[in-house]
Amino acid sequence: MNGHSIIESGVTGAKKLRQNGLQPIDPAVGKAKARELAERAEIAIVGSVDENGYPNSKAMFKIELEGVKTVYFSTNTSSRRVAQFLSNPKASVYFHDPARFIGLLLVGQMEVLLDAESKERLWRDGWEAYYPLGVADPDYTVLRFTAFRGNLYQGLQNVSFEV
Repeated sequence: MNGHSIIESGVTGAKKLRQNGLQPIDPAVGKAKARELAERAEIAIVGSVDENGYPNSKAMFKIELEGVKTVYFSTNTSSRRVAQFLSNPKASVYFHDPARFIGLLLVGQMEVLLDAESKERLWRDGWEAYYPLGVADPDYTVLRFTAFRGNLYQGLQNVSFEV
């Protein structure tokens, strides 16, 4: 960023927005921007709830996306994340682009999919590095997140919407 930190760039951008006047974001435009951001992002911050009711966040590779309604991830069946989602499916997914100072929070539920069809459909070349036994590895699990609401932040403004 030309020798500037993301924080400095954000402050500079916010000052310009305030000087020029904030233009409200139309909800339809906000939804479109949300979809564009989710499509561009390769990594999402996935939120779960632990056994004591505290939030846990983890960066995960986005595997596939269906609009902003459904997002697929993969992880180890033996992971803490899978145990948390089996116990409490409440979840959040956060996509962001720090260079553009835009973020999208999605709130919904996470399902743990162990069926062969889902695992085969979402399998990617090279994943043997994570799952040595391949697509049939019992430690390979697909997660399907389904959003019911979202919030887009951009230009010092929030646009909330139902998904």
